[in-house]
Amino acid sequence: MIKHGEEFKQEAVRIALTRGLSRERVASDLGVGKSTLNKWVSHYRPSDLVAAPQADLARENERLRLENRVLREEREIVKRRLSSSRAKGREVRFRA
Repeated sequence: MIKHGEEFKQEAVRIALTRGLSRERVASDLGVGKSTLNKWVSHYRPSDLVAAPQADLARENERLRLENRVLREEREIVKRRLSSSRAKGREVRFRA
């Protein structure tokens, strides 16, 4: 009897729940019994498998929101400097 690791089982459950294939087909494709796959599905709740990617997405969204806010603030600073320089007839040079 082959002992499958946790990662294999979780991936099998994810495939069974998200691919739109019958469990019989998924079990056959993975080389496991249908009853074994059904046990894995009942053991690994879908929320366990979805929680990690959702947490990653939430962190990425927060990081992007912060970056967006910083870029908007920087843009406003540049716009203000340009408009005040034009009013005074000065030239603005950017240093790299």
